[in-house]
Amino acid sequence: MMGTSLPRAVLALALTVAVVGAADAAQRKKPADPSIWEPTRRAPLTEVKGDPVRGRVIVIKKGSCLTCHVMPIPEEADHGDIGPPLATVGSRYTPAELRMRVVDPKVLNPDTIMPSFYKSTLNRVAKGLEGTTFLEAQEVEDVVAYLSTLK
Repeated sequence: MMGTSLPRAVLALALTVAVVGAADAAQRKKPADPSIWEPTRRAPLTEVKGDPVRGRVIVIKKGSCLTCHVMPIPEEADHGDIGPPLATVGSRYTPAELRMRVVDPKVLNPDTIMPSFYKSTLNRVAKGLEGTTFLEAQEVEDVVAYLSTLK
């Protein structure tokens, strides 16, 4: 009797994991809120124009963009290849599109592993950092200004 109940228990557990996993995946793939594409949502986050020189520093020092992307920053030895190369990203996207990719890339691609750099409702945030963003609004604008120069 014990010999048949163990395989059934394993099968039941596997089936439960599969069903719960499928439900979780379906939940994560909900379509993005269409209001995100309103012009006001894609507008600059600050009144101060972004500075591409500061943006380049943020990309290297704070954003850790090189962990996942190859970029035209030859003085930095290590570049990742998980994300797309960004050498010509400024010719492929408008500043508004770049901003959205920095602010909340999951709006454009729910399956992306790229983090949201200007979103305060993240999961598993360290105690004391709840409700904060990774980059400040001006830093986002600086990064967008830098990425826009990459043609």
